[in-house]
Amino acid sequence: MIEQELMAQLVRPASSGHRGVRCGFLFNHDQLHQLAHSAPIAFELMRRQDGPEVRLFVTSQAQHEALLRVAEKYAMPTGKIYRLRLPLLLRLLQPLLDPLMPFSRVMMLLCNRAAFRDLDLLVVPEKTSLLLRSRFGLKHLKFVHTRHGAGDREVGFDKASGEFDLVLMSGEKIRDRLIEAGLLKDGGHAVIGYPKFDLHADGSVAGNTVDVVRPKLFDNDRPTVLYNPHCSPSLSSWYRDGLEVLEAFYRSDRYNLIVAPHVMLFAKRVQVSLDRWSFDAPGEIPARYRDCPHMLIDTGSARSCDMSYTEAADLYLGDASSQVYEFLHRPRPCVFLNTQGVAWRDDDNFRHWNAGPVLDTVEHLEAAIDAAFASHSHYIDTQRALFDYSFDLRETPSSVRGAEAIRAFCARQFPVAAASEQTAGSVLLSG
Repeated sequence: MIEQELMAQLVRPASSGHRGVRCGFLFNHDQLHQLAHSAPIAFELMRRQDGPEVRLFVTSQAQHEALLRVAEKYAMPTGKIYRLRLPLLLRLLQPLLDPLMPFSRVMMLLCNRAAFRDLDLLVVPEKTSLLLRSRFGLKHLKFVHTRHGAGDREVGFDKASGEFDLVLMSGEKIRDRLIEAGLLKDGGHAVIGYPKFDLHADGSVAGNTVDVVRPKLFDNDRPTVLYNPHCSPSLSSWYRDGLEVLEAFYRSDRYNLIVAPHVMLFAKRVQVSLDRWSFDAPGEIPARYRDCPHMLIDTGSARSCDMSYTEAADLYLGDASSQVYEFLHRPRPCVFLNTQGVAWRDDDNFRHWNAGPVLDTVEHLEAAIDAAFASHSHYIDTQRALFDYSFDLRETPSSVRGAEAIRAFCARQFPVAAASEQTAGSVLLSG
């Protein structure tokens, strides 16, 4: 739980008659893949003198270290970053229960709800945090959703997506689907672009560009394929065909392979799909693939989250992961594996499958990869249209647009507090 002296610091009263708006950014996940979708907005908001007081909350040492690196690149102070913890007994249960369920994420909210009690709004890239309001008593708290990724999966447009007071969206595609589902509130949404694109793969601030230095990961000149299977058993190609994909490239003398699945695929012993009920175990990756010099296996490092692999690859091989849209910022060949036998045509949940050939089997996979390179010119216009519909990128960086959207929301929702900020500046906490 949050330390007693830190709690006293967080809840102390403001010195002026009207305290300013207090805005928290919460990073509550096992992995790092959500951090880049909201951290850039937090630091841009901290730059403003007429915005809310910002506090950042992390729930793991890895998140803390990653956030410190981003703060350093933005030349921002780190005294507003707070580490939340679980009681000792629950920490002992983590290794047993986290691989089976989101145990730590839920308990982190319950045990640290006092840290959020005096906030006016909380900015999150996920939906579990809504429990603070629906189940854990913080009825006053407003929620801002930055979302994470710009994919097509229907879970991104479910009922919970409509429970936020402000939704920040990457582009017209997200807006159109949320409107169609009746999930957007008047004055409670804004298209801002994609804050993750404001960071280079090496963590440096990139403004509004998506110009990432391409990493060289192999000591050869072979074309490189990125295999990026999803974690959901109802959607992923991994459970049925993953090892067969690896074997095909293990035997190849023409291609490199990066295996960088969704970071949650190997985070649990058993994966469960709740949208289409199913479960399966990801199993183990044999050592011969890990030791192969023209194969790189990464089941969840920071490089899986920072666009290193989407930039290093010449072709994307996948199924339902939203990372394909990050890959498409620079049109290149894509191949999709329809392991589940989905009737995908004209289904918005598989819109990205229009970006390249769709295979019903992984037999003759190398020949299919060859054909995808040869036919890529037929897909370039479609890829560009898919990217532009998913990401509204402008001269103003996405993180700046996100910060302005939150500031404007605060001015509408908390006019007295927002007015005091404009005259007195933001209330700052000491670190």
